[in-house]
Amino acid sequence: MTNRPERLVLNPAISARGIIELPGSKSISNRALLLAALSEGRTRLQGLLDSDDTSVMLGALRALGISLMEEGESVVVQGAQRFPVEQAELFMGNAGTAIRPLTAALAVQGGDYTLSGVPRMHERPIGDLVDALRMLGASVDYLGNAGYPPLHIGRGDLQAGRPVKVKGNVSSQFLTALLMAAPLVAKRAGSDVTVEVDGELISQPYIQITLNMMARFGVEVQQEDWQRFTIPAGATYRSPGTYLIEGDASSASYFMALGAIGGGPVRIRGAGAESIQGDIGFAQVVKDMGAQVTLDANSVEVLGVKVAAGERLRAFDRDFNLIPDAAMTAAALALYADGPCVLRNIGSWRVKETDRIEAMHAELAKLGAKVESGPDWLKVHPLQTADWREAEIETYDDHRMAMCFSLAAFGGVPVTILDPACVGKTFPEYFSVYSSLVQHDKT
Repeated sequence: MTNRPERLVLNPAISARGIIELPGSKSISNRALLLAALSEGRTRLQGLLDSDDTSVMLGALRALGISLMEEGESVVVQGAQRFPVEQAELFMGNAGTAIRPLTAALAVQGGDYTLSGVPRMHERPIGDLVDALRMLGASVDYLGNAGYPPLHIGRGDLQAGRPVKVKGNVSSQFLTALLMAAPLVAKRAGSDVTVEVDGELISQPYIQITLNMMARFGVEVQQEDWQRFTIPAGATYRSPGTYLIEGDASSASYFMALGAIGGGPVRIRGAGAESIQGDIGFAQVVKDMGAQVTLDANSVEVLGVKVAAGERLRAFDRDFNLIPDAAMTAAALALYADGPCVLRNIGSWRVKETDRIEAMHAELAKLGAKVESGPDWLKVHPLQTADWREAEIETYDDHRMAMCFSLAAFGGVPVTILDPACVGKTFPEYFSVYSSLVQHDKT
């Protein structure tokens, strides 16, 4: 990125109110792009997120020969069912929602492909997915450390006769990738494909997104207790014609939080009670912490306390297995609680864009907070007014670190966000939208 700013100073904030329109969901956008590419017919995608991660997927699909046309605010995808280009080198940045499902789709097609990314991507595990793909007969080899990208995909010998098992306790994206690729195997083999989860399945709501979207594109998956999934023989993706991508519920969490600590009301349009995203459940988190929440079909409004005036949110001790991304926002809100807050079952944080447990621990402590952490938990003690310290917040090239710590501006001291442009991964305009909602003391 040219002229990428090194830092952004956020002056102390006293209140937040206003109305915002959410950008499209990253999770839905990249799923929709791949499903449309693998479908019969043309699909018009409306509301597609414009971000670094979606640019990675768009670039990869173009390199694979998929026709993509921008028409106004829509992207029209001409489905090919099979990628026309059978030899390519694909750079996937740090986009987990792109590299995991694309790896699976390419592996079951077969060809001559390499997939690589930024150094952090080469530290993010993919071995459980590769093991499962090899059980199907796919040819996938590691070009560096075993269990991690970069990868080489060759021509395998697909077999669909026995269940494929994948571990579910590291990343739900592995199961999503297998499920999205399975119809290609079922159609080619002419037999059912069964995917079984080995152990606990984390982030279940993200699998629900996958199943809902596969159904919209013509493939109904039979699931049993979130442990066994069956894709019918001959399954074929078919374009729904037009697919509207709803607003990003993970991004909504920051604005719900602003309403909760800045008095509000903050009204968020683009995702609500009818959302297929699990992170809309963050509305219940802020409600339990003491905010008033109004949830409509396609919007959320939050009216909260004014922490700048000394008011406090209620502390929590909560399992965040189902909403790990939005849980980071809760960790920032813990600074304004009336007692210590505990986030449990967040082990998946350690294999995200950075080790988020370690990163949150370090940066919250810079602000003056007492923080404790373990393999899959974080405990944050709130800060009293006199205890806040000015700090430069390292973001670790992780968009959610930058957005979460914007909430620290309500502590009464300036907060500097290093590399604020990292929000481009999912929400390039975040700080502009944030500034439109936040008010400062004019004295």
